[in-house]
Amino acid sequence: MVRTPSGGAGHGTAGGDRLVSIGSVLTQLRDEFPEVTISKIRFLEAEGLVEPRRTPSGYRKFSPEDVERLAQVLRMQRDHYLPLKVIREHLDALARGEQVPAPAQGAPRDPYDLGSEPEPDRPTAARVGRSELLAAAEVTEEELAEWESYGLITPAAEGGYDAESVTVAKLVADMGRFGLEPRHLRAMKAAADREAGLVEQVVAPLRRHRNPQTRAHAEATTKELADLSVRLHAALVQTALGVRLP
Repeated sequence: MVRTPSGGAGHGTAGGDRLVSIGSVLTQLRDEFPEVTISKIRFLEAEGLVEPRRTPSGYRKFSPEDVERLAQVLRMQRDHYLPLKVIREHLDALARGEQVPAPAQGAPRDPYDLGSEPEPDRPTAARVGRSELLAAAEVTEEELAEWESYGLITPAAEGGYDAESVTVAKLVADMGRFGLEPRHLRAMKAAADREAGLVEQVVAPLRRHRNPQTRAHAEATTKELADLSVRLHAALVQTALGVRLP
Protein backbone atom coordinates (compact mmCIF):
# COMPACT_ATOMS: atom_id res chain seq x y z
CA MET A 1 0.00 0.00 0.00
CA VAL A 2 1.26 3.48 -0.88
CA ARG A 3 0.52 6.18 1.61
CA THR A 4 -1.43 9.17 0.38
CA PRO A 5 -0.27 12.74 1.11
CA SER A 6 -1.87 14.34 4.11
CA GLY A 7 -4.07 16.51 1.88
CA GLY A 8 -7.05 17.55 3.98
CA ALA A 9 -5.39 19.20 6.92
CA GLY A 10 -8.23 21.63 6.96
CA HIS A 11 -10.37 18.97 8.60
CA GLY A 12 -8.13 19.11 11.65
CA THR A 13 -7.58 15.36 11.93
CA ALA A 14 -3.80 15.39 11.80
CA GLY A 15 -1.40 17.89 13.21
CA GLY A 16 2.28 18.12 13.92
CA ASP A 17 5.06 15.85 12.65
CA ARG A 18 5.39 13.44 15.53
CA LEU A 19 4.20 9.85 15.57
CA VAL A 20 1.26 9.15 17.85
CA SER A 21 -0.37 6.13 19.47
CA ILE A 22 -3.63 4.54 18.36
CA GLY A 23 -5.35 6.15 21.35
CA SER A 24 -4.25 9.60 20.19
CA VAL A 25 -5.50 8.79 16.68
CA LEU A 26 -8.87 7.90 18.14
CA THR A 27 -9.03 11.23 19.98
CA GLN A 28 -8.16 13.16 16.80
CA LEU A 29 -10.76 11.37 14.69
CA ARG A 30 -13.66 11.33 17.11
CA ASP A 31 -14.56 15.00 16.70
CA GLU A 32 -15.59 14.29 13.13
CA PHE A 33 -16.32 10.56 13.49
CA PRO A 34 -17.83 9.95 16.93
CA GLU A 35 -18.66 6.33 16.08
CA VAL A 36 -15.03 5.33 15.38
CA THR A 37 -13.38 2.84 17.76
CA ILE A 38 -9.93 1.36 18.22
CA SER A 39 -11.32 -1.90 16.87
CA LYS A 40 -12.38 -0.16 13.67
CA ILE A 41 -8.95 1.46 13.24
CA ARG A 42 -7.33 -1.95 13.63
CA PHE A 43 -9.84 -3.42 11.20
CA LEU A 44 -8.98 -0.78 8.61
CA GLU A 45 -5.29 -1.56 9.13
CA ALA A 46 -5.98 -5.28 8.62
CA GLU A 47 -7.81 -4.42 5.40
CA GLY A 48 -4.76 -2.56 4.07
CA LEU A 49 -6.17 0.96 4.33
CA VAL A 50 -3.33 2.22 6.53
CA GLU A 51 0.10 0.94 7.56
CA PRO A 52 1.26 2.47 10.84
CA ARG A 53 4.84 2.06 11.91
CA ARG A 54 5.70 -0.36 14.71
CA THR A 55 7.99 0.17 17.67
CA PRO A 56 10.47 -2.59 18.58
CA SER A 57 7.97 -3.74 21.21
CA GLY A 58 5.19 -3.93 18.64
CA TYR A 59 3.15 -0.82 19.44
CA ARG A 60 1.50 1.03 16.53
CA LYS A 61 2.70 4.55 15.79
CA PHE A 62 0.77 6.72 13.33
CA SER A 63 2.10 9.64 11.32
CA PRO A 64 -0.04 12.70 10.45
CA GLU A 65 -0.39 11.22 6.95
CA ASP A 66 -1.73 7.98 8.44
CA VAL A 67 -4.30 9.89 10.48
CA GLU A 68 -5.41 11.92 7.47
CA ARG A 69 -5.70 8.78 5.35
CA LEU A 70 -7.91 7.20 7.99
CA ALA A 71 -10.05 10.33 7.99
CA GLN A 72 -10.36 10.12 4.20
CA VAL A 73 -11.42 6.48 4.42
CA LEU A 74 -14.05 7.21 7.07
CA ARG A 75 -15.25 10.25 5.13
CA MET A 76 -15.70 8.26 1.93
CA GLN A 77 -17.59 5.57 3.79
CA ARG A 78 -19.84 8.06 5.53
CA ASP A 79 -20.49 10.47 2.67
CA HIS A 80 -20.34 8.20 -0.38
CA TYR A 81 -21.23 4.76 1.03
CA LEU A 82 -18.23 3.17 -0.66
CA PRO A 83 -16.86 -0.31 0.12
CA LEU A 84 -13.34 -0.55 1.50
CA LYS A 85 -11.91 -2.18 -1.61
CA VAL A 86 -13.02 0.73 -3.78
CA ILE A 87 -11.72 3.28 -1.26
CA ARG A 88 -8.34 1.56 -1.02
CA GLU A 89 -7.89 1.39 -4.79
CA HIS A 90 -8.91 5.04 -5.19
CA LEU A 91 -6.55 6.36 -2.51
CA ASP A 92 -3.65 4.22 -3.71
CA ALA A 93 -4.15 5.51 -7.26
CA LEU A 94 -4.08 9.09 -5.99
CA ALA A 95 -0.92 8.34 -4.00
CA ARG A 96 0.74 7.09 -7.20
CA GLY A 97 -0.05 10.45 -8.82
CA GLU A 98 -2.74 9.11 -11.13
CA GLN A 99 -5.61 11.34 -12.18
CA VAL A 100 -8.63 9.24 -11.28
CA PRO A 101 -12.28 10.30 -11.08
CA ALA A 102 -14.10 10.05 -7.79
CA PRO A 103 -15.74 6.63 -7.38
CA ALA A 104 -19.45 6.44 -8.06
CA GLN A 105 -21.52 6.83 -4.93
CA GLY A 106 -22.86 3.59 -3.53
CA ALA A 107 -26.15 2.84 -1.86
CA PRO A 108 -26.69 4.09 1.70
CA ARG A 109 -25.75 1.52 4.31
CA ASP A 110 -25.97 1.00 8.00
CA PRO A 111 -23.64 3.23 10.08
CA TYR A 112 -22.15 0.13 11.69
CA ASP A 113 -21.10 -1.18 8.27
CA LEU A 114 -17.34 -1.42 7.74
CA GLY A 115 -17.47 -2.20 4.03
CA SER A 116 -19.34 -4.23 1.47
CA GLU A 117 -16.90 -7.05 0.95
CA PRO A 118 -18.26 -10.56 1.52
CA GLU A 119 -17.98 -11.88 5.02
CA PRO A 120 -14.60 -13.59 5.37
CA ASP A 121 -14.52 -17.33 5.82
CA ARG A 122 -13.82 -18.19 9.42
CA PRO A 123 -11.99 -21.39 10.22
CA THR A 124 -13.79 -23.73 12.53
CA ALA A 125 -12.24 -23.73 15.99
CA ALA A 126 -9.94 -26.69 16.47
CA ARG A 127 -11.25 -29.55 18.59
CA VAL A 128 -9.30 -32.18 20.45
CA GLY A 129 -10.54 -35.48 21.84
CA ARG A 130 -10.31 -36.50 25.47
CA SER A 131 -7.30 -38.73 24.92
CA GLU A 132 -5.56 -35.98 22.94
CA LEU A 133 -6.19 -33.50 25.74
CA LEU A 134 -4.80 -35.89 28.34
CA ALA A 135 -1.68 -36.50 26.25
CA ALA A 136 -1.09 -32.86 25.32
CA ALA A 137 -1.50 -31.59 28.89
CA GLU A 138 0.29 -34.61 30.40
CA VAL A 139 -2.42 -35.18 33.02
CA THR A 140 -4.33 -38.21 34.20
CA GLU A 141 -7.95 -39.15 33.63
CA GLU A 142 -8.63 -38.65 37.35
CA GLU A 143 -7.20 -35.13 37.30
CA LEU A 144 -9.22 -34.15 34.27
CA ALA A 145 -12.42 -35.56 35.77
CA GLU A 146 -11.83 -33.55 38.95
CA TRP A 147 -11.22 -30.34 37.01
CA GLU A 148 -14.40 -30.92 35.06
CA SER A 149 -16.36 -31.40 38.27
CA TYR A 150 -15.27 -27.91 39.36
CA GLY A 151 -16.09 -26.39 35.97
CA LEU A 152 -12.49 -25.48 35.16
CA ILE A 153 -12.67 -27.45 31.91
CA THR A 154 -15.88 -28.10 30.01
CA PRO A 155 -16.40 -30.31 26.95
CA ALA A 156 -17.88 -28.64 23.89
CA ALA A 157 -21.57 -29.22 23.23
CA GLU A 158 -20.75 -31.05 19.98
CA GLY A 159 -18.14 -33.21 21.67
CA GLY A 160 -14.45 -32.91 22.34
CA TYR A 161 -12.66 -29.87 23.73
CA ASP A 162 -11.55 -26.60 22.20
CA ALA A 163 -7.82 -26.10 21.76
CA GLU A 164 -7.66 -23.59 24.61
CA SER A 165 -8.67 -26.36 27.04
CA VAL A 166 -5.18 -27.79 26.62
CA THR A 167 -3.70 -24.50 27.85
CA VAL A 168 -6.14 -24.39 30.77
CA ALA A 169 -5.26 -27.96 31.74
CA LYS A 170 -1.54 -27.24 31.67
CA LEU A 171 -1.95 -24.11 33.80
CA VAL A 172 -4.17 -25.85 36.33
CA ALA A 173 -1.58 -28.64 36.60
CA ASP A 174 1.24 -26.12 37.04
CA MET A 175 -0.63 -24.32 39.81
CA GLY A 176 -1.30 -27.65 41.46
CA ARG A 177 2.43 -28.09 41.95
CA PHE A 178 2.26 -25.14 44.35
CA GLY A 179 -0.49 -26.77 46.38
CA LEU A 180 -3.40 -24.98 44.73
CA GLU A 181 -6.25 -27.42 44.29
CA PRO A 182 -9.17 -27.14 41.84
CA ARG A 183 -11.44 -25.86 44.61
CA HIS A 184 -9.06 -22.96 45.11
CA LEU A 185 -9.32 -22.02 41.45
CA ARG A 186 -13.10 -21.74 41.30
CA ALA A 187 -12.85 -18.05 42.13
CA MET A 188 -10.66 -17.51 39.05
CA LYS A 189 -13.17 -19.36 36.89
CA ALA A 190 -16.04 -17.29 38.29
CA ALA A 191 -14.11 -14.07 37.64
CA ALA A 192 -13.37 -15.18 34.05
CA ASP A 193 -17.06 -15.92 33.49
CA ARG A 194 -18.01 -12.46 34.74
CA GLU A 195 -15.44 -10.82 32.46
CA ALA A 196 -16.74 -12.84 29.52
CA GLY A 197 -20.25 -11.67 30.38
CA LEU A 198 -19.16 -8.04 30.22
CA VAL A 199 -17.58 -8.57 26.81
CA GLU A 200 -20.71 -10.32 25.58
CA GLN A 201 -22.84 -7.33 26.61
CA VAL A 202 -20.75 -5.11 24.35
CA VAL A 203 -20.62 -7.35 21.27
CA ALA A 204 -24.02 -9.06 21.40
CA PRO A 205 -25.83 -6.26 19.50
CA LEU A 206 -23.19 -6.41 16.75
CA ARG A 207 -23.39 -10.20 16.47
CA ARG A 208 -27.13 -10.02 15.94
CA HIS A 209 -26.80 -7.43 13.18
CA ARG A 210 -27.96 -8.35 9.70
CA ASN A 211 -24.83 -6.97 8.03
CA PRO A 212 -22.05 -9.60 7.69
CA GLN A 213 -19.24 -7.06 8.04
CA THR A 214 -20.78 -5.81 11.27
CA ARG A 215 -20.76 -9.36 12.57
CA ALA A 216 -17.11 -9.68 11.52
CA HIS A 217 -16.41 -6.47 13.43
CA ALA A 218 -18.02 -8.10 16.48
CA GLU A 219 -15.43 -10.86 16.37
CA ALA A 220 -12.58 -8.35 16.15
CA THR A 221 -14.05 -6.43 19.07
CA THR A 222 -14.38 -9.64 21.09
CA LYS A 223 -10.71 -10.46 20.59
CA GLU A 224 -9.60 -6.93 21.48
CA LEU A 225 -11.71 -6.83 24.65
CA ALA A 226 -10.50 -10.29 25.65
CA ASP A 227 -6.89 -9.16 25.26
CA LEU A 228 -7.53 -6.00 27.29
CA SER A 229 -9.30 -8.02 29.97
CA VAL A 230 -6.37 -10.41 30.32
CA ARG A 231 -3.89 -7.53 30.51
CA LEU A 232 -6.00 -5.68 33.08
CA HIS A 233 -6.37 -8.82 35.19
CA ALA A 234 -2.61 -9.39 35.13
CA ALA A 235 -1.92 -5.77 36.07
CA LEU A 236 -4.40 -5.90 38.95
CA VAL A 237 -2.87 -9.11 40.31
CA GLN A 238 0.62 -7.64 40.06
CA THR A 239 -0.52 -4.46 41.82
CA ALA A 240 -2.19 -6.45 44.59
CA LEU A 241 0.93 -8.55 45.13
CA GLY A 242 3.33 -5.64 44.76
CA VAL A 243 5.39 -7.49 42.14
CA ARG A 244 6.34 -6.89 38.54
CA LEU A 245 6.17 -9.87 36.24
CA PRO A 246 8.54 -10.14 33.25
